[in-house]
Amino acid sequence: MPPPPVLLLTRPHDASERFATELSRILGDAAPEVCISPLMRVDFAGRLPGMADVAALVFTSANGVRAFVAAGGPRGLPAFAVGEATAEAARRAGISAQPAGGDAQALVAHVAARRPAGRIVHVRGEHARGDVAMRLRAAGLRVEEAVLYRQVLLPFTDRARRVLAGRAPVVAPLFSPRTAEQFARQHRGGAPLWLVAMSEAVAGRVSHLPARRIAVATRPDAPSMLKGVAQLIESAVRLESDEGAG
Repeated sequence: MPPPPVLLLTRPHDASERFATELSRILGDAAPEVCISPLMRVDFAGRLPGMADVAALVFTSANGVRAFVAAGGPRGLPAFAVGEATAEAARRAGISAQPAGGDAQALVAHVAARRPAGRIVHVRGEHARGDVAMRLRAAGLRVEEAVLYRQVLLPFTDRARRVLAGRAPVVAPLFSPRTAEQFARQHRGGAPLWLVAMSEAVAGRVSHLPARRIAVATRPDAPSMLKGVAQLIESAVRLESDEGAG
């Protein structure tokens, strides 16, 4: 009988542990063994601009929210968040945030439609996608970028390397193109690989890997990723069992 799948999580520890907990609620006793191997570390850095005349904040990640708080940013400003997870991180920090549709295009459209009267600060990391500030400026809004954190790439842990070199199917959700690229760059071993990408852009970074399947989430958000991973785990168990029986 083939070994059960292993869930390989590559986000920072806190985010990976939350994802594993949510997946356990969905799968119950069928939840797989978890291996956490962060491929990126977030370091807070940078300073906020003057905030006296700021009308609104824009957050494109929960890391941006945490970096803003660490930098001593004021909590009383209204905020726009790329999706519900980022909006929830802002609310937990005491910031009132409206979620957009889950991607940069929806966020830009959401902010441009509401047109805050005053300066907008987009809090982001050194590596950002979507050209949010540039597109908002093109829509006639006053936008300043505050780069408050850096994303440092990390290698696989020794345990992750063993998992990827083993016999058990490995199911790995990938949330960003940069992390997916780091995953592909370091991937070694012959374990059956099942990947769930948050977007087509993420999937494109790992399309050359010898994966059994690369699924793309129906929406770029955490609930869709959880659903995709749960489905892929079931598929991996079924296929590997069928092949083992044959």
